[in-house]
Amino acid sequence: MELRGVSKLLKTTAILVTSIAFVAQANADEYWQSADSTAAEVYVEEPMPPGFRVERNELEGPVFADAKGRTLYSWPLERLRNGDLGDRQNDASTCTDEVQTVNTGLMSPYPGGLELPDLETRPSCVDVWPPVLAAADSEPLGKWTITEREDGSKQWSYDGYPLYTSILDINPGDVLGGSKFREGADSPVVRKPVGPSPLVPPELAVTVMFTGRMLVNHENYSAYSWDGDAPNKSNCHDSCLKTWEPVLAPETAQAQGEWTIIERSPGIKQWAFREKPLYTRPGDTRLRSLAGSDSDGWHNVYTQQVLAPPKEFTIQDARIGHVLADSEGMAIYVYNCGDDAQDQLACDHPDSPQAYRLAICGGGDPDKCLKTWPYVLAPEVSSSESSLWTVEYIDPKTGRWASPEQSGALRIWAYRGRPVYTFSGDQRPGETRGDAWGEFYGARNGFKAFWLRDDFLGNAG
Repeated sequence: MELRGVSKLLKTTAILVTSIAFVAQANADEYWQSADSTAAEVYVEEPMPPGFRVERNELEGPVFADAKGRTLYSWPLERLRNGDLGDRQNDASTCTDEVQTVNTGLMSPYPGGLELPDLETRPSCVDVWPPVLAAADSEPLGKWTITEREDGSKQWSYDGYPLYTSILDINPGDVLGGSKFREGADSPVVRKPVGPSPLVPPELAVTVMFTGRMLVNHENYSAYSWDGDAPNKSNCHDSCLKTWEPVLAPETAQAQGEWTIIERSPGIKQWAFREKPLYTRPGDTRLRSLAGSDSDGWHNVYTQQVLAPPKEFTIQDARIGHVLADSEGMAIYVYNCGDDAQDQLACDHPDSPQAYRLAICGGGDPDKCLKTWPYVLAPEVSSSESSLWTVEYIDPKTGRWASPEQSGALRIWAYRGRPVYTFSGDQRPGETRGDAWGEFYGARNGFKAFWLRDDFLGNAG
C-alpha cells in the first residue's frame, strides 16, 4: 500500500510547470452551462421495448431508464492481470444473490482470501444492483435481448450485456450508482450507465469530462471553435491554418439537425456544430486536451456542460491545471473506493463499509480522519442549481448519513451523492498536496483532487 502515491511523472511535471510559470487563468464561463441554457445532447433515436424510456443527466447525457425513470447500467467484463471480472457479452449475468465474504486478490496488494469488512451487513450484488427483469411475454427488439438468470428468471440485456438498476438512484435520470473510475490496471470493474448513441458525425465522438460532454475527433483529440468565425462560415485561413486544422467532412456527408456543412473552397467541406465551424489543434500533445482554449477566442466544444457548482466554490490555478476549491480557495477532493470482492461493490458511499476510508484517511481513527480530511461544510443559506451537488447531513464519527436533528451531525456538500473534503496539508489556495493520497495513487482507494483541467495527467475526465 502506498499512502502518498506521487509518481515520478507527477514530480517531473510539477517541476516542469514551475519552470514554465504556468499561468492559465480560471474562467468559470468556460466550464459551466448557464441554468437558462437549453443546450442538450441530441441522440440517435432507436426502438425500445415497452416500459423503457430515455432520461437526461447533466454529466452522463441521455441514458436509458426503466418505467420509473431509474437509469440502466451494464457491467462489461474487464480483463485484469490475474483474472476476469464482470459480465461477458452475450452471456448470462454474473451478479448473484450470494453474499461475498473474501477478497479475490485479482487487483489489489492484498492476497485473496482475506475476510471483507462488515460481513454481518454486507449486501449481495443483486441487493445493490437489482437486475432488470423481463416479463414472460417480453420480446427482443434490436439491441435489446433477453437472457436467463440462474434462478430461471428473465433479464433484459442491451448490446449483449445484462442490465441493472442502482439502489442509490432516487430521481429520474440519476446516475449515482455508476462510479467514475478509470478503467484497467488496478481500478474496479465498474458499472456503466447505458444510453443511446450521441448524434454526431462518424468523424467525431463525445467524451465525458468533469465539466460536461466534450467533442473529440475519432482519435480522441479535442475539437475547438473560434470566436473569429461567422455563423456557418470559417475565417480561419493562411497563418491560422498553421495552428488549427479544420474538421473536414467527406463529400457524401449530409447536414442533420445541429450539424451543418460549410464549403471552405470548391470541393473542401468542413463540419460545423451549432453553426460554429470545428477544428482540431495539431499542437495538442494529449488526448482530450483543454490547452487549445488558452488561445484567445478559441474554445473546447461541448454537446452539453454541467451547471455551476455551489456559488461559494471557487476555481484555483494549481500545479498542473485548474482545481475546484472552497470559498477560501482550498482544493476540494473526492474519495474513490472499490473493494476487490468478486462482485466489485463500491465502498465510496456513506451507506457502504467505512473501514476502507478510515484506514486511508486516519489509520482507522475517526478523529484523525476529521482533522486530516475535513468535510466541506454547507452553510444554511447554501443552494445549488446543479443536480450533481446536494446538501446532506453526516455523522462525523461513523461517516454514515445522519438526520438534520441528530446531535453532532454536520451539514455538508456532496457530489453525486458522496461527501467532498479538503486536506489539512494544503496551506494556501491552489495547493493539491492530498491528490493521489491512497492505494494506487488514490484511484482504487483514496482521495483525488477535483480537477477541472489537468494539462498533464488527464485527471479532468
